Amino acid sequence: MKKLVILGGGTAGTMMAAKLRERLDPWSWQIQVVDRDDDHLYQPGLLFIPFGVYGQRHLYKSRRRFMPDGVELVLAEVDRVDPFRNRVLLAGGDALPYDQLIIATGSRIVPQETPGLSGEGWGRDIFDFYTVEGATGLRDRLTGFKGGRLVINMVDMPIKCPVAPLEFAFLADWFLHERGVREDVEIVYATSLDSAFTKQRCSDALAHVLNEKGIRVEAQVAVEEVDGRNRVLKSFDGRSFDFDLLVTVPLHRGSKVVARSGLGNESDFIPTDKHTLRALEWDNIWVLGDATDLPSSKAGSVAHFQAEVLTENLPAAAAGLEPPASFDGHANCFIETGFGKAILIDFNYDTEPLPGRFPLPGAGPFTLLEESETNHWGKMAFRWAYWNLLLKGADLSSIGPAMSPAGKWS
Repeated sequence: MKKLVILGGGTAGTMMAAKLRERLDPWSWQIQVVDRDDDHLYQPGLLFIPFGVYGQRHLYKSRRRFMPDGVELVLAEVDRVDPFRNRVLLAGGDALPYDQLIIATGSRIVPQETPGLSGEGWGRDIFDFYTVEGATGLRDRLTGFKGGRLVINMVDMPIKCPVAPLEFAFLADWFLHERGVREDVEIVYATSLDSAFTKQRCSDALAHVLNEKGIRVEAQVAVEEVDGRNRVLKSFDGRSFDFDLLVTVPLHRGSKVVARSGLGNESDFIPTDKHTLRALEWDNIWVLGDATDLPSSKAGSVAHFQAEVLTENLPAAAAGLEPPASFDGHANCFIETGFGKAILIDFNYDTEPLPGRFPLPGAGPFTLLEESETNHWGKMAFRWAYWNLLLKGADLSSIGPAMSPAGKWS
């Protein structure tokens, strides 16, 4: 019997287990998913914890409940991958052999790589919201925040969900208004990018919203050091930003498993074919989600579209055929703008976000590059769709893996 091993029981790995269990002959293929624990975290919900919209209880479910019949969940720490002998070595000394391997180990934040960031002030005046600990600590700090300067800083790309820092700025504006202290708070969005977002058309639209909300944008901020004692963020170009509260999006790296295995680049992301999702150096290793080095967004929608592509490519390659499907970098994201509204963007490697309707041309119900209440409710409904449709590998053919030009105009 042939063996498929999937490293990572998060969004990408769980979807692949569901889809490939249906696609691969159960009498010919054994499927194993490996992760360190049984706690599946709904990562998009972390953004809402600081504002009291979600609590921790809304974000966790057992991984086992999403594993289809015929898929074995192996709860163990992974030491490393041995691609020369086609096996995964576990921390306890056991080895899992594989014929095909999918790596969906995600990414991690490394605040310690920015001088001073994780030192004095971390957890007191400096917080992230990309971890449960950071998001809950930030919730407690924001609840008592009465005034001063709030600095939101993205240290550098790539990061999980590139629009999340902007969403935090918008939601902070809303939250502080609700608490009646917005006039006493200066919000500064300090980014390493040249503008508010990576895609210019979208950046222009978001810059308008930022300006309306009185959020100051500081671009091309290359963080040299964070002085937690004196509450100052310093840029290499000589600019410095005093803060009363710093919300950081730290540097991201691929997983430690990838680093120990020697499979990644200098940032521990795996060099991956941008269309087939096959690891560049290994014909029987596939990569998706945040673990790749692709020039696509590290967002949940991307993992979904990649899963559709890989469901075609892995079985074909295992049968000795050329991978038939091609990933075009498709991503779509709801961007919360506060006060019950959101913007939706849809783009790929080559196409900027455009205005229009999504997913049905002319009918929507969602509008592209435009604030609306419908978009907000689409964002909030996604949690239900995530638990009940996406993780179970449901057929969502109405939103295919390739970006459609239908319903968009330039």
